[in-house]
Amino acid sequence: MWAVLLLIALLAGARDPGPETLPRAMVLVDSGAHQLVIQLPPVDVPGAGSGGEAMVGLPLCQVLVPVDASLHGSRVEVVDESGRPLPHEMLHHFNLSDPDHRELFLPIGLHLLAMSRETPTITVPRLLFGLPLARGQRLIAGAMLANRSDVAYRRVQVRLVLRYVPGGRPWPLYRTYPWAIDVQYPLGRPPSGSKAFDLAPGRTERFWEGSPAIPGTILGLGGHMHDYGVSLELKDMTTGTVLWRGAPVTDAAGRVITFPLARFYNWRRLGVRVVPAHRYRLTAVYENRTGRSIRDGGMGAVAGLFVPDRGAEWPPVDTRDTLYQQDLAATIRSGSVAMMADMMMGRHADP
Repeated sequence: MWAVLLLIALLAGARDPGPETLPRAMVLVDSGAHQLVIQLPPVDVPGAGSGGEAMVGLPLCQVLVPVDASLHGSRVEVVDESGRPLPHEMLHHFNLSDPDHRELFLPIGLHLLAMSRETPTITVPRLLFGLPLARGQRLIAGAMLANRSDVAYRRVQVRLVLRYVPGGRPWPLYRTYPWAIDVQYPLGRPPSGSKAFDLAPGRTERFWEGSPAIPGTILGLGGHMHDYGVSLELKDMTTGTVLWRGAPVTDAAGRVITFPLARFYNWRRLGVRVVPAHRYRLTAVYENRTGRSIRDGGMGAVAGLFVPDRGAEWPPVDTRDTLYQQDLAATIRSGSVAMMADMMMGRHADP
């Protein structure tokens, strides 16, 4: 009997830790300006040296939402220990997810926001659209910095600034929800869940396709690619219609500078409608001109805002779903010091 109880205790202790075990990010509220600021712990960022790139992952943190709010704008700031802005190009990515709600295309935790160095400031008309957040809601935030200069920085902080309308107002008119698709869905590369993939010399194509859980309208979207990215395309495979095709703005060497946002709404229509009966494919295309393989050199993702059809409720999350559990475990493991070090070694390993 005691042996059985001991075995149960050991198995329980072996489970992956939950979001509540993560350190808390600092959350500041400016009620006058209607801004929430999520600030991650400071990190030291070394210089790149010899024309490389020094990459540093910030600790994964839990975020407790302090107010009822409807989000309508976001931007990411990178600052030094005195609060002075640092080059925005240092931001590799900032991710914000909600483990208590599910994604539109997959039964995994909801990706609320993903921003990178090429993502411009995001804003939508606050009277029309807003992403609802509730007081006490638990989110997960993580970020990575990439320094291409020889200058080292101490105690660098990454801040996510969210603009909101207080809860209880008669606006916005439409409750909007984020959605995302990645060509490495559903789980990326184990064990970290990394969405990066290797780039062979020349042309590389990756794609993933799926269907939304509920019908609704895509208001707009933004893309994320790495250097040598050529295009992202979202296609309705059921009808053969290309819904959107975007390309990053690059410099002469093929390095990504920015990825323009696409807005589909205007005074005549709300956006691009998608339905569960159709399948949709995201395709990423790269052209690696270096003549050598680049480990983890590619990524291909889109993220945007979605308005459910009238009467369609956002699907609930099933925390017992195996895919949900694997994705959450990978998300939390990816924030560990050991996993960050492994990812960085892989990123910079010789081909």
